[in-house]
Order: sequence, then structure tokens, then C-alpha cells
Amino acid sequence: MSERGVRKKMLGLVVDHKMNKTAVVSVSRLKKHKSYQKYITVQKKYMVHDPHNQCQVGDKVRIIESRPISKTKKWMLFDILEKARERGEEIGGGEEARV
Repeated sequence: MSERGVRKKMLGLVVDHKMNKTAVVSVSRLKKHKSYQKYITVQKKYMVHDPHNQCQVGDKVRIIESRPISKTKKWMLFDILEKARERGEEIGGGEEARV
């Protein structure tokens, strides 16, 4: 049997995890401007399949290309590189409820 073809891998940050088994990962890359020849940062969001609901908002993750799982999900969670709490980020915005 032959192995699968080469799949794309990307690094990104989890920005949303409100859906069941799905996370939204923001991936940023540098792109050269067509006329000004300067580099600009471009961000794109990907819907990622997270079967065990293991990532949280703020985690640094690696995602891998897969077969289409739904209309918008074509990527899977490969592994979690850093948890949000280890990097010192606050989860939930940091504002307390005012009474």
C-alpha cells in the first residue's frame, strides 16, 4: 500500500473554541506587497477538527490538512505546542463581572 501524499502543516493560535469538536485557529504569515515591496502580516482563520476538545483559547497549535470533514472544516488538530496558561496569557478577557 502506498502512503498518503504530502499534507500541509501550519502553526497558529486558537481564537475560538465554543463549538463541539471544532476550534477556530488564526494563522499569520508574511506577504510582500505588490507595488510597495514591503512585507505585511496577513491573518487567516481556519476551522479545525478537535475530536477530544483538548485545546483552549490562546493555545499555540499545529494543524494538518485532511479530507473534508464538513462544509468548512478541512483541517485537523495535529498537536498542541504550548498551552495558554504556560505562556502567561489570561483566558476570558480578564474583566470581572460588574454587579
